[in-house]
Amino acid sequence: MSISFANPTVNDASVRSLGRVLIPLLTGLVAYLIFLSLGEILLRDSDTLWQIRIGQWIVEHGAVPYTDVHTFTRFGEPWMSSSWLSQVLYAVSYESLGWAGPVILTSLAIGATVTIFMYLFADYLDPTRAILLVTLAVLESATHFLARPHMLAFPFMVAFLGGLLAAADRRSAPSWWLLPVLAIWANLHGGFVLGLALIGPIGLEALWTCERKDRIRLMIQWAMFGVAAVAACCCTPYGWNTLIGAAKILSLGKLLSMIWEWMPANFATWSFFEFTLLGLIGLGFYRGLSLSVPRIILLLGLLWMALSHSRNIEIFAFIVPLVVAKPFAEQLGTLRAAMVPAREGQSRAPVMLAALAVAVAGWASTQVFIAHHPFAFLSSQTPVAAVDVLQKRQAQRIFSTSPFGGYLLSRDIKAFIDGRAELYGEQFVLDYFDAVTAKDVNILLATLDKYQIDATLLGPDLPATRVLDHIAGWKRVYADDVAVIHVRDDQRKAAPPSAPSSSN
Repeated sequence: MSISFANPTVNDASVRSLGRVLIPLLTGLVAYLIFLSLGEILLRDSDTLWQIRIGQWIVEHGAVPYTDVHTFTRFGEPWMSSSWLSQVLYAVSYESLGWAGPVILTSLAIGATVTIFMYLFADYLDPTRAILLVTLAVLESATHFLARPHMLAFPFMVAFLGGLLAAADRRSAPSWWLLPVLAIWANLHGGFVLGLALIGPIGLEALWTCERKDRIRLMIQWAMFGVAAVAACCCTPYGWNTLIGAAKILSLGKLLSMIWEWMPANFATWSFFEFTLLGLIGLGFYRGLSLSVPRIILLLGLLWMALSHSRNIEIFAFIVPLVVAKPFAEQLGTLRAAMVPAREGQSRAPVMLAALAVAVAGWASTQVFIAHHPFAFLSSQTPVAAVDVLQKRQAQRIFSTSPFGGYLLSRDIKAFIDGRAELYGEQFVLDYFDAVTAKDVNILLATLDKYQIDATLLGPDLPATRVLDHIAGWKRVYADDVAVIHVRDDQRKAAPPSAPSSSN
């Protein structure tokens, strides 16, 4: 009889290697299935409609747009799509699976983001605490989880910034494998400029904590990576113009405070963001936690972004934990020992099999669910019956709200305005807001005349809708719970002038 003893170090490393991959994958799968089952909440923003239409145009023409071709107010004006790849992916998925396609694509992006987030936290928190943290991050961000390009870019953002922070934690240069991640991000969404902007501050953290003798070498490595990152961002069909196009949205001035996702955070009502922020402050005071100066700068910068614009709350929710992960884990005593690498081939096969099993489970669940659940876009953003009436009347120049503009584009009707604020410019959109809110009736009438509007398509509760009911020369011809149509009163225009009265 012979007795053999297994190598505990190798076995332990194999188990930990499997757990390091399997737990994030399972958590991501759960997140994916949850949002797949709640698919309609991802289809509630009219921007999805014009994003898909532009993607269809790109596929049809085999080229990216350089001018606008979808509106009659800005036709031929210069415009570049900073989200061309996302638009193509959404268009292809929609053509293949109907509305289930964009839902699956967006849910996959959410699941991938959760998986990457959990993987990056593997050395800092135990799985239970990490799951609680990612749950809170998802709840903070859920209001902005929509079938739009920023969601497809989200996992690449977390992977890129997480990779930079991991390098800073190791006091080393970032991996060059992050450059393809950044390049894909740049093709998916214009938010890649955040990645460029944070290379410097995160690199400063690496320099701040490294040995003095290593600072010159490390500074050169981070500087070289920064230059290469700028070049990676230009690996798009637009080349160097990608940087200009992505930054154009920031030049909209006052208009940013009028678009809901660019408005400042509102603490008038309770929110998960408020809860998280107060909890983070309370934890810091209770534990006496401290951060390095560069991490404080990063934390304050991300907080300022979230407070300034609501759309940045999800960045705060997923990136701030990565910024404070290592110092908090060290001071709270939750830092886990570095994983001992297993021998070649001993842990790779189980990990690959586990990943394959998770993928098969996700695919099978998706097939079963979409076979019995038809997805539908939010009806309040899709005035189907009203647009049918407009097409029967052969209306050519329709003054509509921005949300309805997305639906008009999806019906191959040139719109007055849609969600591309950077195309129209600050003053045009401000005048549009004044017109639809009837803040200035003269602006409304001047707009209708300037653009030779022959029909309007407005929501029933808008002030402009009620004003048009009482404006001479316009008449209401259709109304339902979604939209109201007014057209020019042709009878009034054709009526002969009254004869002058005779005098004795």
